[in-house]
Amino acid sequence: MKTIDELLSEGVAGKRVFVRADLNVPLDGTTITDDGRIRAVVPTVKALAQAGARVIVASHLGRPKGAPDPAFSLAPAAARLGELLGADVAFAEDTVGESAESTVAGLADGRVAVIENLRFNAGETSKDDAERAAFADRLAGLADVYVGDGFGAVHRGHASVFDLPKRLPHYAGYLIATEVGVLRKLTDDVKRPYVVALGGAKVSDKLAVIDELLGKADRLLIGGGMAYTFLKAKGHEVGISLLQEDQIPAVKEYIERAENNGVELVLPVDVLVAPEFPDLKTKAPANPSTVAADAIPADQEGLDIGPETRKLYASKLADAATVFWNGPMGVFEHPDYAEGTKAVAQALVEAPGFTVVGGGDSAAAVRTLGFDEKAFGHISTGGGASLEYLEGKTLPGLAALED
Repeated sequence: MKTIDELLSEGVAGKRVFVRADLNVPLDGTTITDDGRIRAVVPTVKALAQAGARVIVASHLGRPKGAPDPAFSLAPAAARLGELLGADVAFAEDTVGESAESTVAGLADGRVAVIENLRFNAGETSKDDAERAAFADRLAGLADVYVGDGFGAVHRGHASVFDLPKRLPHYAGYLIATEVGVLRKLTDDVKRPYVVALGGAKVSDKLAVIDELLGKADRLLIGGGMAYTFLKAKGHEVGISLLQEDQIPAVKEYIERAENNGVELVLPVDVLVAPEFPDLKTKAPANPSTVAADAIPADQEGLDIGPETRKLYASKLADAATVFWNGPMGVFEHPDYAEGTKAVAQALVEAPGFTVVGGGDSAAAVRTLGFDEKAFGHISTGGGASLEYLEGKTLPGLAALED
């Protein structure tokens, strides 16, 4: 895989460089609530601009249905990118139409433009190869060189991620090079003890990575909504907690395999429960109670790991040489259910080894809860991409860059 440093050594002054970024940031109306993914692409964009390239930044945002939708416009992201670069960033109001063409044509050397949400064009995500290829052809017409730097999208076989790099000289940006280097530390020659903390809502989202980690990790700590399927598989009452009944057979098999493989599978010993899900908009006091994990009342819902579990998980992370964490331990968006996630984050800060926060909600939680990002070894920008890499899957966006 060629990197941006090789591209810069070849010279980019005057060249139109298409940077496939991941600007898929959370929005409250037009207000960006977490700009981590925008900040992550700044080093690549800045290096190209300073070298005299005409930089065209492109990304998706949300899941519009193949047509323009103002709720998913990249305009706020373009404005924030300009603030971070300390320079004006032009904005094209379409992807491959008149606005994109004129905006790119008007770029001077060292200037940056953002084109509108790629998913406003149905060709970006189409399963029809010809439709996707046609969109990639039009995108290729905007540029001379392709730089892949949207790690959060490399597990998607989309036009701008998979088809476009085949049409242009292609290189990996700084972010992708960093992400791949970090993930190799979690898969090749891992330093031990290797501890993995998994949370989030659904166990089905993590089945494949659990399957892979049962042959690699020394300890697996389970929290979040997915923990209740594990507790149910152990024969415990889980009340009205989030539960995936259809996954219980697979979870039982994983529990058995962990024991056979000598992998320490650690489940909550106590949880915070309440009769209903908290109001995340008003954040009104929820007044949860703490119960043993094997004694959840039938009319209560588990919403965070309890204080004893926090201590237990911290102790299991205390000697870790390598840590991968993906998924919050509870409904961290509400202050009454944030302590479990906060405790795991703090344990990573204090762990002696290399710590990786695996993107998605975990990365958002770290920032929301006020942690210094520099206190962690790495905070990934791609939750789904990170998991699929650890599962051993071939990621289309990386494969395209390696050709």
